[in-house]
Amino acid sequence: MITKFIKRILRRDPMVRHTAAHTSGAPKRIPKKSHRIDPHLLSKNAVKVTQTLQQAGYEAFIVGGAVRDLALGISPKDFDVATNATPEQVQKLFRKARLIGRRFQIVHVTFFGKGQPEIIEVSTFRALLENAGEHVAENGRILRDNVWGSQHEDAARRDFSINAMYYDPASETVLDYHGGMADMQKKTLRMIGDPAKRYREDPIRMLRAIRFAAKTGFTLDAATLAPISKLGKLIHDVPSARLFDEILKLLMSGYSWAAIQGLRDAGLHHGLLPLLDHILDSKEGSKEANDFVRIALANTDQRIQAGKSVSAGFLFATLLWPDLLRNWKKNIAKGVSNVPALLDAMDETIASQSNGMVIQRRFESDMREIWSMQPRFEKRVGRYPYRLIESPRFRAGYDFMLLRCATGEQNPALGEWWTNFIESDSAGQEALMASAKKDTGNMGTGALPAKRRRRRKAKVATPPEGATS
Repeated sequence: MITKFIKRILRRDPMVRHTAAHTSGAPKRIPKKSHRIDPHLLSKNAVKVTQTLQQAGYEAFIVGGAVRDLALGISPKDFDVATNATPEQVQKLFRKARLIGRRFQIVHVTFFGKGQPEIIEVSTFRALLENAGEHVAENGRILRDNVWGSQHEDAARRDFSINAMYYDPASETVLDYHGGMADMQKKTLRMIGDPAKRYREDPIRMLRAIRFAAKTGFTLDAATLAPISKLGKLIHDVPSARLFDEILKLLMSGYSWAAIQGLRDAGLHHGLLPLLDHILDSKEGSKEANDFVRIALANTDQRIQAGKSVSAGFLFATLLWPDLLRNWKKNIAKGVSNVPALLDAMDETIASQSNGMVIQRRFESDMREIWSMQPRFEKRVGRYPYRLIESPRFRAGYDFMLLRCATGEQNPALGEWWTNFIESDSAGQEALMASAKKDTGNMGTGALPAKRRRRRKAKVATPPEGATS
């Protein structure tokens, strides 16, 4: 403790002096008996980062959504740390640390253990926009944000009051600058500052507002909600990579259906995914498409809430399926045969995303495999079933097919057959394939009629030279 105190007194660091000079905007200090955060929910690596920074003479706190979740009794998925050390100073303190970002420069500190590596994101306290000058565009959107400030400035720069709390694991104290704890008790989501101005600074905040409201069950403050309908078009000015990341967070939040309903209510769904335009507008949406997406997202939410893994490729395949199915039917109506019609429909559906949120190629390939597998489930003779279950994406394709069965688009008997086939031994599988021969032609999709396969005439074997007939 003495060494730590001496370092703080003697340190010749302009960042520390700058922070110390700002004494205005004192936070409300909330002790452990009031916030009741369980230390066992903390990431040991996040605590280690704060300890390392503090021992080096800097201020360091767990911040943002992690503090919000901890106060709600939820174990956070990610931990962020805020400090008055610059990114370069942070990087020097950790072996596995790297600077990332140009618009918002931060440090990723990586820890390797028995499971998946954990990344602790460390950001430097940021100054108020009045000090950012040329880093702000004419429409108010932040272009660069690497001007450092004090903690109270950093708190004012954060989006919602419930995300502007700082937790010090050493003293087990929460610093609350904008009444976030009181808003949590009222179950209210409130933007810090003028909401319209904050949305112009970063339009992604509109999507974050919807996501947080769905996740927490909180109600958007009237002033926070009001500007969204007028400023929603600004979302399309956001770089596609950032937009994709935010939509993915929304869909993988564990409360995706509620979030999508929130997008519709706020008028934010147009142009993000073609599917959302079709199914969320009451005039265009069909019951079948709504049921398909609702069941798909409900299954995804259940898996995420249970701590199970979810494939983003599978999720996007389900979201775009009604759009693809519509294109598939259209192509068949033009006289294109079944499989080529499906392949063309894939291209059309994916191309339609170019004006909205562009799905990354690594997920696009997963989607194509899942979609192209669907007609193959109807081929249940010969070696087809054995070859299909050997496919690396079989499980995803199988789950997708079961989803189609659950919504009535596909004959439920087909799903039962494949479930039994997977669980049976070799003798049971042979018996199932024998029974499938009797049902050939009667197990097509509910939307697309199965085509009968033309039987080939058996070839007469030519006797080898010198053999007698």
